[in-house]
Amino acid sequence: MATNVQKITLSPSRDIPFNKLLLSQSNVRRIKAGVSIEELAEDIARRGLLQGLSVRPVVDDTGVETGMFEIPAGGRRYRALELLVKQKRLARTAPVPCVIREGGIAEEDSLAENVQRAPLHPLDQFRAFLALREKGQSEEEIAAAFFVSVGVVKQRLKLASVSPALLEVYAEDGMTLDQLMAFTVSGDHVRQEQVFDRLKTSYDKQPYAIRRMLTEGAVRACDKRAQFIGLEAYVEAGGIILRDLFQGDDGGWLQDVALVDRLVADKLKAEADAVAGEGWKWVEMAPDFAYGHTYGLRQLRGETVPLTTEEEASRDALQAEYDRLSAEHAEADELPDEVDTRLGEIETAIEVFEGRPITFDAQEVARAGAFVSIGHDGALRIERGYVRPEDELPVESKVAVEDSGPHHIAAAVMRTGEAVAADAPEPEEDEGLSALSDRLMTELTSHRTLGLRQALGERPDVAFLAALHALTLKSFYRYGSDSCLELDLKSVAFSAQAPGLNDSASAAAIHARHEGWAKVLPKDSADLWEALREWGSDSRSGLFAHVVSLSVNAVHEAWNRRPRALNHADQLACAVDLDMAAAGWKPTVDNFLGRVTKARILQAVGEAKGPRAAERIAHLKKGDMAHEAEALLADTGWLPEPLRAAEPAAGEETAAQDGTTAMGEDESLGDTGDTTDIPPAVAAE
Repeated sequence: MATNVQKITLSPSRDIPFNKLLLSQSNVRRIKAGVSIEELAEDIARRGLLQGLSVRPVVDDTGVETGMFEIPAGGRRYRALELLVKQKRLARTAPVPCVIREGGIAEEDSLAENVQRAPLHPLDQFRAFLALREKGQSEEEIAAAFFVSVGVVKQRLKLASVSPALLEVYAEDGMTLDQLMAFTVSGDHVRQEQVFDRLKTSYDKQPYAIRRMLTEGAVRACDKRAQFIGLEAYVEAGGIILRDLFQGDDGGWLQDVALVDRLVADKLKAEADAVAGEGWKWVEMAPDFAYGHTYGLRQLRGETVPLTTEEEASRDALQAEYDRLSAEHAEADELPDEVDTRLGEIETAIEVFEGRPITFDAQEVARAGAFVSIGHDGALRIERGYVRPEDELPVESKVAVEDSGPHHIAAAVMRTGEAVAADAPEPEEDEGLSALSDRLMTELTSHRTLGLRQALGERPDVAFLAALHALTLKSFYRYGSDSCLELDLKSVAFSAQAPGLNDSASAAAIHARHEGWAKVLPKDSADLWEALREWGSDSRSGLFAHVVSLSVNAVHEAWNRRPRALNHADQLACAVDLDMAAAGWKPTVDNFLGRVTKARILQAVGEAKGPRAAERIAHLKKGDMAHEAEALLADTGWLPEPLRAAEPAAGEETAAQDGTTAMGEDESLGDTGDTTDIPPAVAAE
């Protein structure tokens, strides 16, 4: 027997004039959330009211309807309409679609309307934005219609463009929104699906792991090769740049590595041809050269092209303006934008005057060459004026004849004819003066050598000057035979090249310091002694520290066991407070993590980030583990044992400090200290 099912009767709806509506105290919404009233008003003005109001008749004390209606559900829509009325954009009597409720509880209606409303799934929103875009709306129009930024629209369109297979996984809650964001760095659906398959067997499914796998083999936009060719040139040549719209990506990733290499080679070739046109005998080009590639080559000492009278006047005027602006705003906490911009322009203009081109002797250029490469910052690096040993002119053996002065010994040994052998018999006496025999000269100068040793040992100031003179000759001049001190200074190339060695901060600082000293030293080695005598003690000490530093060799070599030397390297590191992390070294896959065992990688992560961080990557394969460890160790300051600071022996630190203080305060080492001779690049050190 069929049962009678009670039919549902829906509340009636009708249009009610706006001025007959008022807010109800039964509305459960008290806290503002979501779209603002202003934005909702604009949306209603654009497309009308999409959802009517739920209202109840207002009755008086006797239960008679007053003709007014209160709104327990839809208060935000009412306030948006009210704002449009105040703005004269909506009539006060404009009809408003309403559903009239009579039974039940008003608060229940308000609560039900808000609780039972299901928010739109993010994927539906992404696809909706994509549908609008496909129907002709621009990103700017979509952004304006939904009161979001253009960047947000681009992000949502990017999410909608991920592989449909991955979007379905996301729709079924098979991945998080952050993971989906990570997949957007590549537009290749096949590649996205391959990485997702790899992710299924990986314990670490973090977004950064997804980004790393998707960009394997790509060239970062901050890579010096990318900076050298320029992103615009790469794109114009058909290259694709992967971008991450959801977090900083330093410009993205250049996907076509072969194209990058070709563009780099073509641009380097053009630059090398231009340098070759200057007349150099040879020009070598490469994106990178090994550290120490100029060892054993003599560097030419060119002349800086002087400023013209007009250029000097312009430079002086710029400097005066810079000084005036700096003085006027010296007390300001923050410079005005126009002043800051002007100071930057002046600094750039002055740098142009300071970076004058260098000219070389044409005959020297014909024997020398240049290296063309890419600097660490992506700028073109040209190293001109290096002479190979085989291209050097033969050294002519000659001794200058002087009747008096510091070369009197050389004058005494001059003969008018053939040289006399050391064991030749003493010449017979005659009435005229004859040259002294070589054997006698040897004996006499032996006594003089001993006398010099004894006297020099009593004069630390002159001994320091003599040693500085000898070592500077070895470091800056091709033929270091202008000194009677038999001191040697070896500065040889490393037996093995570490990745990035030539682009390291230490290499750049050493090169700048060396070039700075080279500019202030005399071109002729014969003038070096007098030049050093005129320098102050600070300048001499600075140059001495530089040339001595070039002889440091703390490289471990399997074929050359020297434990005592390496132990001294530890002592030296303590004395100078060496911190390799502060010097810019960081563990990467190339320089450490990819070349040690998994146990070493886990040990490093455990030391820097704790045991739990190491446990999270312990299941990974060696390659993946190395990449994850690089991300974990970044900016932690962790160093492998060979790079860590050695513990100083008892009393060693104090002794080193005392020695340094004594050296700095001992006025016997030279004139009163001054830094006027120290090059700016060196003084800044």
